[in-house]
Amino acid sequence: MSEWVIGIIGGSGLYALDALENPQWIKIDSPWGTPSDELLCGTIKGIKCIFLPRHGRGHRIGPSQLNFRANIDILKRAGVTDIISISAIGSLCEEMAPGDFIAVDQFIDRTFAREKSFFGEGVVAHISMAEPVCPRLSDYAANAAEKADANVHRGGTYLAMEGPQFSSRAESNIYRVWGAHIIGMTAMPEAKLAREAELPYALIGMVTDYDCWRENEAHVEVETIIAQLQSNAEKARHMIVHLMRSLPKEREASPIDTGLDFALITEPSARNPELIAKLDAVAGRALKA
Repeated sequence: MSEWVIGIIGGSGLYALDALENPQWIKIDSPWGTPSDELLCGTIKGIKCIFLPRHGRGHRIGPSQLNFRANIDILKRAGVTDIISISAIGSLCEEMAPGDFIAVDQFIDRTFAREKSFFGEGVVAHISMAEPVCPRLSDYAANAAEKADANVHRGGTYLAMEGPQFSSRAESNIYRVWGAHIIGMTAMPEAKLAREAELPYALIGMVTDYDCWRENEAHVEVETIIAQLQSNAEKARHMIVHLMRSLPKEREASPIDTGLDFALITEPSARNPELIAKLDAVAGRALKA
């Protein structure tokens, strides 16, 4: 048993948490480069919370320019035990309407311009992504979203595209054939890196639009998305409060906490000391074992 320290990554429209008590911005440096912003630390309902605006305050950073490795690294360095990611998404299916919340349980990664792993030459690791989210954390978040009066879908496949442009209609229809339910630009490699850092991760997607597959409707425009974002963000803030209120007093251990135990391949004698030094936060526990 241990205490919860919940990392909250806020996506488009969610740049701060009004419910934080004793809020304080703190700067943490990362050997992986510059993160999106400082961390906003405080408590909600007695639970320690650490908030990171994914795109930076003022939405300064586009999806392809995000330093996902630095973002996950500083959350780990700050003592985060679990991550709730909140993302704006488009819908690829009729039943997931604008304003709905989706507790994502699978991903299709179509990004191509991003660093996707903490590991590489000198320290090789292969971690399972068969079940990419923490079911316990995702269930807590879905329950909290329902208490915030959101229409919640439990389960859905998120297709992560590179962006920053929205899909063509042909692409949107291909993704529907593949079985994707929603589409966004930021969940990958975020979810992969969280797993490599042994951080249980759950993603709540907030639908802003129907992408562009509906031929009889106007395609996606930023102004439409922004209007829906404002409504979604208000529910998301309430969801976070309900989530903190509902968490058990003490955090039980998760199998994800030790996910690197069977993932590291490189023999200790062959490991690169420079890379090991950079991995001190995300993989220090496993590398010292």
